[in-house]
Amino acid sequence: SERTDDPVCGTVSSGGTESILLAMKTYRDWARATKGITAPEIIAPVTAHAAFDKAAQYFGLRLVRTPLDGDYAADVAAVEAAITPNTVAMIGSAPSFPHGVVDPIEALSELARARGIGFHTDGCLGGFLLPWAERLGFPVPAFDFRLPGVTSISADTHKFGYAAKGSSVVLYRTPDLRRYQYYATADWPGGLYFSPTFAGSRPGALSAVCWAAMMSIGEQGYLQAAKRILETTAWLREGVAGIPGLHLIGRSLFIVAFASHEVDVYAVLDALAKKQWNLNGLQNPASLHLCITQRHTQPGVAEAFIADLQAAVEHVRRNPQDKGTMGAVYGLAGSVPVKSLVADFLKTYIDLMYRVD
Repeated sequence: SERTDDPVCGTVSSGGTESILLAMKTYRDWARATKGITAPEIIAPVTAHAAFDKAAQYFGLRLVRTPLDGDYAADVAAVEAAITPNTVAMIGSAPSFPHGVVDPIEALSELARARGIGFHTDGCLGGFLLPWAERLGFPVPAFDFRLPGVTSISADTHKFGYAAKGSSVVLYRTPDLRRYQYYATADWPGGLYFSPTFAGSRPGALSAVCWAAMMSIGEQGYLQAAKRILETTAWLREGVAGIPGLHLIGRSLFIVAFASHEVDVYAVLDALAKKQWNLNGLQNPASLHLCITQRHTQPGVAEAFIADLQAAVEHVRRNPQDKGTMGAVYGLAGSVPVKSLVADFLKTYIDLMYRVD
């Protein structure tokens, strides 16, 4: 039920991508109905999740990507310069997926509020961890509805909420804004049809599992898990920074992102994969990241990672000709001038995944 003194509301979705798509569809329809905007634009830093580009492609939005500042956070001046009369929503990450950096949400959302533009905080990754970090005394910049300019937030329960895969939430400042998310039709011969999200039939079991996870873990459980993750991350970041040839990217509480001016980090990625470490390869700039979870907080795991990372760097330093598999893939992506060719290649890869021989 909705309390009159706290109108914040939302819906459960199937994951972060759906939450983001729902929010962008909402802003498109809200701006069309209340402002008459028929050529909608959204502004997102280059590190904002690819789901915003997906939303732009699906819903006929123009996505304006803006650069970062020296700390890998959104450049506020660049965002302000990108605003036009057609801007329907602005985006900030809390934190960004590549580097784990929280954008300057307060400054960005104030730009949006002053101009009557929607502002979405993408908290898919950090929405169920940053609040506990703040409670524990870690430095967490404001990113939520305490900021008057923030009008929607996405947060993944299936990440640090520890629910089963396939659940997320999208929240709105008011029920009036949420109404633009809904679909309804009154003239179908099959009857009156309406749905709050994209799916018609939705798996209620996942919502039940999500509720059960949150109730069983409880406030103290989340606090303890967050403490272990944040302390382990701090130790790992110090360990990575101490390896010759590597340097950290961004300031993050639970992501260790790093690059190198001396060795091929994609070759390092391949060497670590042989040791059963699963890191994400990043680009622009070439780098890697490890998102710290409770598994990494187990005794000896962090120490083993630093030892294996140091060995991987030394191996690549001694064998610079060994580019590895991922180096070739990212090298291709970086060298092809027309990015649509790379996108076509990725779609062909999906086709191959669906082949039945």
